Amino acid sequence: MHHQRSLQLAPHELHHLKLLIQAHRTPQAVARRAHLILAAHAHPDWSTKHVARALRCHESWVRKWRRRWNQTYVLTDAPRPGAPRRFSSEIRAQVTALACSLPRSHGIPLTHWSRAELTRHVAATPGLPEISPRTIGRWLTAEQIRPWRFHSWQHIQEPETFLQRARPVLRLYEHAHSLLQEGIWVVCADEKTSIQAREAEQAPRPAIKGHPVYQSPRYHRRGALHLMAALSVADGLVYGQCHTRKRFVDFRSFLETVVVAEAQRRRVKTVALVLDNGSTHAPKQLPGFVQELETRSKGKLTMQLYWLPTNASWLDQIEIWFSVLQRKLLQPNHFTSLDELEQAIHGFITRYNQTAKPIKWSYTVEHLEYKLATRLREGVAA
Repeated sequence: MHHQRSLQLAPHELHHLKLLIQAHRTPQAVARRAHLILAAHAHPDWSTKHVARALRCHESWVRKWRRRWNQTYVLTDAPRPGAPRRFSSEIRAQVTALACSLPRSHGIPLTHWSRAELTRHVAATPGLPEISPRTIGRWLTAEQIRPWRFHSWQHIQEPETFLQRARPVLRLYEHAHSLLQEGIWVVCADEKTSIQAREAEQAPRPAIKGHPVYQSPRYHRRGALHLMAALSVADGLVYGQCHTRKRFVDFRSFLETVVVAEAQRRRVKTVALVLDNGSTHAPKQLPGFVQELETRSKGKLTMQLYWLPTNASWLDQIEIWFSVLQRKLLQPNHFTSLDELEQAIHGFITRYNQTAKPIKWSYTVEHLEYKLATRLREGVAA
């Protein structure tokens, strides 16, 4: 009878094997091999046949993994060589480099590559063989390259100016709740322009089993509205007013009848108004309106203006709420008139405010300073 050398495990090896067996993510094959090694250790007098009988497996498998443990102390499969390579590393590198270029740089009128387009271009390139889309896709997956996907990004042109404007706004967001207790109300205001009322030829059909909501592709235009809106950063409440035109006088009306009225109801001393650089609310008349407001209120209510950096709508919290409005009310669009659209918007605001919560804003001044640190140092060095 053939006996293999007995296994003697150190305490840390015993602990490691038991953890492998207990772990939910351990592959079943590895767990079975760990059971084998523990059994061989617990019964050093057992032969290969005894171990195989106890574990209900083949003797050759027992010999293989006892030998593998004695030699490598590893229970995972050894790397498999696989089939011989059909394409050299140089060809693979050329295809990868091609995927990392823009199609137009090769005279191809496309904005981005797909696997099929890459395959077609590779086949037409002198010096490169024909390669299947599946092979190219496997190479790109291994390199984590996906040229068919894209996202937009924006380069900050003047980091110092950007930081000077963004820093006070981000500080307001960070301390909005405590500022409100001190009588300073942080508000983001903006407008959502050209909200169209489109009356579909057939009213939308509700979802049924196996089918989504159906929306008619044909519609009649019933006009458009502009929504002036403000978001209270401390508590997430939204205030809105619809207008048929987009002018400064309309924005001023919104400030007077909605924002100022709510500030007086809240009995705050200061409104910290965060604005972007839109033409509706960034003209020269706005500082004059603020001065007039302070004069009329005899100093009981003041308004501080905080202008966001140019091209920085992603720092405006009201834009997040506009996206919620778009997803939950305006898509799909079916309104028979402007009055119906306006009522629906005000109804949505009322419903939203019933469960409104502050936006979980995590982008701080420190994040922005870290992002711009390298470029600020380069500016100083220059």
